[in-house]
Amino acid sequence: MSKQRAGFVAVGFVGGVAAGTLFWSRMQRQYRRNLFSKSPLLRVAALGYLRARPTVNTATILREYVAWEPRSVLRRRGARMLKHLESTL
Repeated sequence: MSKQRAGFVAVGFVGGVAAGTLFWSRMQRQYRRNLFSKSPLLRVAALGYLRARPTVNTATILREYVAWEPRSVLRRRGARMLKHLESTL
């Protein structure tokens, strides 16, 4: 492989990683806003987002979510996350 071709491959790889990182960051911000969405699938994604952010603010949001959640499966999942979060804080 020539040096020029290797350079193009490296630039393409770095550009792909940068674009993927930006896309992932945008999706995570969007998931955070969907905790109280009408869609159960979006609420599951939002719970996954919050699981990786153990803060006092997250615990407050999870308490509100557990009180609000109409589906028992998601309510139990949120309650388990809240219990785990409170034990770690």
